[in-house]
Amino acid sequence: MEIFVGPPSIQRLVEDHYSSLYRYAYRLSGSSADAEDLTQDTFCKAQSNLAQLRDPSRARPWLFSILRNAYLHQVRAERQQPCVALDQVGDVAEPLPEPLPDIDPEQLQSALNELSEVYRTPIILYYFEEFGYREIAEQMDLPIGTVMSRLARAKAFLRSRLLPGSETLQAGGLTRRATDGL
Repeated sequence: MEIFVGPPSIQRLVEDHYSSLYRYAYRLSGSSADAEDLTQDTFCKAQSNLAQLRDPSRARPWLFSILRNAYLHQVRAERQQPCVALDQVGDVAEPLPEPLPDIDPEQLQSALNELSEVYRTPIILYYFEEFGYREIAEQMDLPIGTVMSRLARAKAFLRSRLLPGSETLQAGGLTRRATDGL
């Protein structure tokens, strides 16, 4: 029994996009159980609103938007997501040590979990899902410059958390490098 008429079917969307949506959900939530729930919720909502997808070539960004909205709804409902204010972190990237050290995936996920959603989403979309600046800007309904700024700030934060030898000080809950001048 076919529920939907015309392509794409929900089954086809699941086959084509499940793994990338799950990865995105995992990086957002930091939990495999939450990622599974978010991915399933995304496909349930997509099935309910499949008629809204007018251009099948835009299915991937449409599904990512649904997942992000589901995640934001979950975060608002729980009110337990830690938040790191990054307003004072510099936008200019510092030179990286050569070669880059290996990063423990659990340590990376922990650092990602410390980022607020407005910084975590662009990092995940750019580095893990290979979205471009324009696609991220459309996804988050932001100017490209804001996306670039948020990426720079999030990278600076992650660098301070993950690279060995980063001298950090705690200042009012915000981690800053000793060279930033408290």
